[in-house]
Amino acid sequence: MNSRRTLLRTGGLTGLALGLTACAPTRVLNALADSDTYTLKADLPYGPDPRQRLDIYTPTRAATRAGHPVALFFYGGSWNNGERADYRFVGEALASRGVLTVIADYRLYPQVSYPDFLRDCAAALAWTLGETRGLGGDAGRVFVMGHSAGAYNAAMLALDPRWLAAEHCTPRQLAGWIGLAGPYDFIPIVNPDVRPVFHHPEVPPESQPIRYADRAAIRSFLGAAAKDSLVDPQRNTIQLARRLESHGTNVSLHLYERVNHVTLAGALARPLRFLAPVLDDVDAFIKQPPMA
Repeated sequence: MNSRRTLLRTGGLTGLALGLTACAPTRVLNALADSDTYTLKADLPYGPDPRQRLDIYTPTRAATRAGHPVALFFYGGSWNNGERADYRFVGEALASRGVLTVIADYRLYPQVSYPDFLRDCAAALAWTLGETRGLGGDAGRVFVMGHSAGAYNAAMLALDPRWLAAEHCTPRQLAGWIGLAGPYDFIPIVNPDVRPVFHHPEVPPESQPIRYADRAAIRSFLGAAAKDSLVDPQRNTIQLARRLESHGTNVSLHLYERVNHVTLAGALARPLRFLAPVLDDVDAFIKQPPMA
């Protein structure tokens, strides 16, 4: 009987994973997320535009004397779509591990194009850095994190100091950055939805995160599906990891076999954690002692 229940449960979760691939029903993952692991402060402004808003997931578990580690998360969507409310499962997952999590919206195409959404992300990160102590966070353990296009945003803030400099901040204020299935070297642009975002065919070379890997950077977590038909992990994740390592950056590289581009992020949610230990690995990276 137990084996039958396990089989039915596994089959149902596999079906959920396949459904996530087909139609990205993050509402299902949100509905299945626990609600007692965090308290939510929603719709806080970090700028004047309606898209410049963020939500904060504060862990219900007690913090250390220094405060909770903090992660600012940017979602993907080809810089064309996305809503922070769709990623409550990410906020819950990280908060359940004691990480104070901020999920921010940012302006999308066609309202803006490159590089304006990076300016929004830098403003959200500057807001987070400035508010960390007041929120109960540890100012010495702030991370920027993203999936897909959001991982690109996180990479640019962490590797190219121009964006945070405009907000009177620096990447050195971060304890690290986390990229999941990010596009870091994608010229020429193949995706027709992404081309106008980056002014194709006049794509600025300085828009590519790989360009900024030839210097020592803050501690980096790079995760990807081993097989990803949307963002090639060899060209993007592995190449960036190797380039950063060759210049003295501490890199934690993880390739996951049982996920794809979408379910890599889905595996953060409780129902899909059997697919890959993404949450465990991210949690370990965040909790790693700063000087390790």
